[in-house]
Amino acid sequence: MTVTLSADEARRIILRAQGLLGADARRGGAPATLRRLGAVQLDTISVLARSHELVAYARLGAVGRQRIERAYWDDPAQAFEYWCHAACILPIDDWPLYAFRRRYLRARKFRWHEVPDNVDKVLEQVRESGPITTADIGGAKNGGLWWDWSDSKIAIEWLLDIGEVVCTRRVGWRRVYDLTERAVPAHLVAEDLSDAECITRLAGIAGRALGVATRADLVDFLRLRPVYAALLDASLLDGSAGLTPVQVSGWPDRSASAWADPAALEGEPRGRHRTTLLSPFDSLVWDRARTARVFGFNHRLEAYVPKEKRVHGYFTMPVLAGGRLIGRVDPAREGSTLVGRQVSLEPGVNQRKGVESLADALWEAASWVGCDDVRVDRVDPHLSEPLRHALTR
Repeated sequence: MTVTLSADEARRIILRAQGLLGADARRGGAPATLRRLGAVQLDTISVLARSHELVAYARLGAVGRQRIERAYWDDPAQAFEYWCHAACILPIDDWPLYAFRRRYLRARKFRWHEVPDNVDKVLEQVRESGPITTADIGGAKNGGLWWDWSDSKIAIEWLLDIGEVVCTRRVGWRRVYDLTERAVPAHLVAEDLSDAECITRLAGIAGRALGVATRADLVDFLRLRPVYAALLDASLLDGSAGLTPVQVSGWPDRSASAWADPAALEGEPRGRHRTTLLSPFDSLVWDRARTARVFGFNHRLEAYVPKEKRVHGYFTMPVLAGGRLIGRVDPAREGSTLVGRQVSLEPGVNQRKGVESLADALWEAASWVGCDDVRVDRVDPHLSEPLRHALTR
């Protein structure tokens, strides 16, 4: 049976699934948030905080940053780093589910660079001296541009790709590599799943994390190549993925047929919406096509766009309020001041409510990162005075 949903119903289910609607989302703290989301994307950019910290903050509020770090990287391992939607932190219990990707990468024998001849030597060094960082094996770079990796860095990352080593914690921002057999619980290492079994179980995880998702959404969440996308299709059609077919009225015809977590369909999503800044890498918005479909919001990371071509700013963070994406903030810090280098409201948003929500989001973020003042540098002229007034506390 196909369930029919309105676009608003689908949006609320998505917000609840993502931990941004209702009090239940805060239960269990950052470890539960990671399990709920299934994957938290990593990125090197740090403005207010690194993206993986911002993801937890958006759902939990001003949670201690060390508590977030412990939820991701701790001993014994609670999570590991691997390729999902992108480079992500993943719950340690999901280690067996990525065997399909480890097998593929092993067979491919290439990872942006040619795999060097010193792989066995590096693996033996990890075996004898691990856990280790790239500094312990000769450094990450040859001294050139950022992609000019040393052979040792290529080798250790290749070993990570194929599952011989694993990263379950970091020191600062440096990965710490160890033998998988030492860092991952033995019962997880021993679990041997076929490609079809991996994809079927991951489809269920992605479906629960997204709440309501098209096939394209699921493929994007897991970044599946065509051969694995075919396995996804089979698991959806035979029911083994555990997702319910839905039709979303108000979504474009090509995207109206979707899949939902059956548990999410059992009751109407209720509770308070979060008002918060979102990392541009947050799983609520990491898929541009999905973000436009669900929220009518054109989201683009401009950090890699030449400065003169940026529209909204270097690290523009969407502002979530009342279950909608109502605006954007390009943040920075100057001492103890959180700076909105550029702030805007989306067309059609009620100005009074929107400005109040912007101010709330800015002040909460400021408090979380230890700032005691907020300043806005650039804003549409008609918003300047109302926003200044709303920020005065």
